[in-house]
Order: sequence, then structure tokens, then C-alpha cells
Amino acid sequence: MASTLESQDSGIVLGIESTAHTFSIGWVDGSGEPSPSVSASVTPKEGGIHPREAADHHVDNSGEIVQRVLSSPEFDTADISAVAFSQGPGLGPCLRVGASVARALAQRLEVPLVGVNHCVAHIEIGRQQCGSNDPVLLYVSGGNTQVISRLSGRYRVLGETLDIGIGNMLDKFARNHDIPFPGGPRIETLAEQWLQNNPGASLDGLELPYAVQGMDLAFSGIMTSALKLVDGGAPLDAVCWSLQEHSFAACVEVAERALAHTGKRELLLGGGVACNERLRSMCASMASERGGVSHVPARGYCIDNGSMIATLGRLQLLHGVTTSLSASGVRQDLRTDETDILWV
Repeated sequence: MASTLESQDSGIVLGIESTAHTFSIGWVDGSGEPSPSVSASVTPKEGGIHPREAADHHVDNSGEIVQRVLSSPEFDTADISAVAFSQGPGLGPCLRVGASVARALAQRLEVPLVGVNHCVAHIEIGRQQCGSNDPVLLYVSGGNTQVISRLSGRYRVLGETLDIGIGNMLDKFARNHDIPFPGGPRIETLAEQWLQNNPGASLDGLELPYAVQGMDLAFSGIMTSALKLVDGGAPLDAVCWSLQEHSFAACVEVAERALAHTGKRELLLGGGVACNERLRSMCASMASERGGVSHVPARGYCIDNGSMIATLGRLQLLHGVTTSLSASGVRQDLRTDETDILWV
């Protein structure tokens, strides 16, 4: 059950997200209801995200975003009770920009600073938006792919990628075919087009390696094999479809094992790749066949956003967890299971 503290009025909590390609500020009101974030994202002209270039982007855009948020007619700055920020995990230069902005705002507003775990923030905004109590989380994003479940006061990682996140894998495959960042949405479109043009399509001749390693996952091999298929003459849209089918099936298989192991009946999707309709439908089918349900928040709360940081920051604030300036250094390697879950 949720703590009764969750129903208390906390005042406005700002949340600053800057782990990778997006700088975003969102907020939650005193009851914890989030508002849409104000965001700016890096769109590289070529290649992937360079941490230093992304950090420069955040520096260039942070001032305008702060001004837009603080001048919002939805609240008065006097109502702000805390400033939360992504303390990790993420790209070091990007994290440091967000932390610096958060420190400056907290000092200017004379309110507490709250450093939060980016991965846990994805879980908590999803639980809140979907009304999910105690789910298994399938966390699929650019830098992270994990299957997570709560146990003994922490979110435990039951399985994860052994090499790269599924989002990074899709982006790298896309980049090799001149598809700009982010590559996932275009891959999804090409896969849909292949199915529309080839009803009843078969994976014969489009097979890719098995990405499941026990309860863990590995995506480098599946990407390399997909690149070889295209080099060998297979249509790009067909390979996009196969790449989705194989990599998503691997994620869903590990998530199903986690449901079976924990005895839970709720699956919650989080992270940017959770925007993909095919993945959503595969998760929904699997959960339904097990007599359970698959939840997924609105797309604006799947991608990185400041509102999810504010949501977790508010929960920590209500339970007396704040961050001193001396302890506000960023943690690129912060793990999901390093955060105490005090509110459930």
C-alpha cells in the first residue's frame, strides 16, 4: 500500500532531467499531479550523441527553459518547495549541467535540493500514471534495458542487457542506413510498411540470433546479423521488421520469466522504446495470456522528461530525503537497486 504521506500537499516540486540528449524541466503540484515538461533535445546531423556536444546543447537551452518554467501562469515561484534533478545514471557532462542548474535554482529559491535516480523516476511516473501498485517493470531505453521488480524496500534488477541498451542498438542499426537520430521511430514505420505490403510475412530467411542469455539480454550480435542481412540483399524494411520481432520477443520473454518468478500480474513499460506500438502489443498479449495486465504511460512520460524527476523528487521530499550541496555530485554509474524505496 502507498504511504499516507503521498496524499499530503508538498507544494510545487520542480524536476530537471539532463541524463542524455534531452534537457527538460517539469513539475508536479502539491498533490503530485504532473504537468507537461518544457524540453529541448539534441538532434545530431550525423552520428550518435556526443556527450560534450549534448552538454553544450543543454547549456545553450537551459536558460530559456528555466525562464519559461518560472514564468508559467500555473504556479507562483513562492509555491515551489523543492528542486529535484537526475543525479544518475547518464552521460557525465550532461548530468553535470542539470545538477548545476538545480543547485543554482535551489539556492535562488531557498528550497531543498533532491537528487534522484533516473531509472527509478521512470518507474514511479509509470506507476502513478497507470495506477499500478507492484508491477514488474520492463525498462527499455537508449542506455538501459532492464527487468525490475520491487523486493525488500528496493527495486531489484532481475535481468538486464550485457552490452548495449535496446534503444542504442536500434539507433546504431538506423545510423548505418542513414536514418537520423532517433532511429527507433523510423524503424517502426519501415517495419509496419513491410507488413502492409507483405501480409502474412514469414521470418524465413530473416532469422536473427537469440538475444536471451538466461535472465539477461545481449543486442550486439543481433544488430550485427541484421546489418549483414541488408548487406546480403535483404530489403531494409523487411530487416527492420525482423529486428523488432526478434529483439522485442527477447525482452518480452525475460519479462514473462520475471512475472512467473515473482508471482506478480502487472507489467509496466518504461523508457523511450516503450513508445513502440509493436512492443506494447506484444507485452499486452503476453500479460493477457497469463491472466495479467500490461501498463504503459502516455508517450510524453515514457521518454525522458522533467516531470518524472519531479514525481520521484516529491516522494523523496515527503519522506525526508533531500540532498546537501556536498552530496550533489552526479553518479554516471548509479544503479536502479541503490535507491531506498520508502513510499510503498
